[in-house]
Amino acid sequence: MKALKEFPVIETERLILSQLQEGDIPFVTEYLQDKIFSDLTSNIPYPYTREHAEFWMKMSRESFENNTGYTFAVRNKEGNILGAIGLHDREDDKAELGYWMGKPFWNKGYITEAATALIGFGFQELQLNKIYATYFLQNPASGRIMEKVGMEQEALLKQHVRKGEEYFDIMMYSVLKNKN
Repeated sequence: MKALKEFPVIETERLILSQLQEGDIPFVTEYLQDKIFSDLTSNIPYPYTREHAEFWMKMSRESFENNTGYTFAVRNKEGNILGAIGLHDREDDKAELGYWMGKPFWNKGYITEAATALIGFGFQELQLNKIYATYFLQNPASGRIMEKVGMEQEALLKQHVRKGEEYFDIMMYSVLKNKN
């Protein structure tokens, strides 16, 4: 993953993707209170506390400093955080795309818009060859987003994620810089 000195700001038609700020913590904490986020993701705990948000923000800052990832706040044009999206280095010029959106902002196409911009950024700015994403099978809406941004289904990963005492199958989608 190519190193950038400054954290980038990416603008789309309706959104601004920018670095997370301390002022985002209360909103992140509030948005992620809903148990559905824990149920549909592998890494969002329930209940979600301010300490979780602070730790996540610290990890996001460190991943940028260590050139292992970019976590962007997804903001409206007024600068209010709606959710988050990121690319995280998995070596060999590939990165994993991950995202979440506050429930009041679901079904408005924001993640599709943000993911499209981030995939372009990953290929052009970071010189990635492959970007992939996964989702729990009980979250088909996430798979539809992946299809809308040009990803193709690649594999069903059986019992790939453990949450508590349970193992979950996840579906993997990907897009390549140059589709040969």
